Amino acid sequence: MKPIQIQNVVASSSLSSELDLRAIAAKLDRAEYAPDEFPGLIYRLQKPKTAILLFHSGKVVCTGGKSQKEVEESIRTISRLIRSTGQKVTSRPVIEVQNIVSTGDLESEINLSSIALTLGLDRVEYEPEQFPGLVYRLDEPRVVVLLFGSGKLVLTGARQPSDAQRAAEIVKSDLAKAGLLPGRRTESKATPAPDGPAISTASAATPS
Repeated sequence: MKPIQIQNVVASSSLSSELDLRAIAAKLDRAEYAPDEFPGLIYRLQKPKTAILLFHSGKVVCTGGKSQKEVEESIRTISRLIRSTGQKVTSRPVIEVQNIVSTGDLESEINLSSIALTLGLDRVEYEPEQFPGLVYRLDEPRVVVLLFGSGKLVLTGARQPSDAQRAAEIVKSDLAKAGLLPGRRTESKATPAPDGPAISTASAATPS
């Protein structure tokens, strides 16, 4: 099985006890602030390519990073930009990863109906008329895995990359033990998972 690929790291921190979002929006180019539509200020960084959400409470959320390093760099950058507007922010914010969305590949086509019947609805959710993927929730690590007939996986809910990799390996082991993992597929049969809906649903399925 190939190593998982991180697609999005979502992390949060606190920069201050209060932020003047209007003042920040007035002084920073590319800042998006429309409080009637969304209470936070949105600032998109080009390098690394991430989106920053700022709130009056001083909380900051970073999304779009491909690693924790990119998240940390993004939050340091927005802290520096806020200080340039004259507002005080903490010099060493504590950053907490909330969710890692990643993708994997079992390298084998799988029968989702057979998986649902064999593993049971107490372990998986499969409603093909609602969504083409099967939802597999793990208790340890606490990760939600979306499986597609192509053998592609989308994993969400991990707090560190090692948890996502371990979750993918557990799913592969469970399927192999149940005789639900056929031989390696040929490249001509490989079909990608629908990334857009999959990741969107994965985010919604994140464990609380």
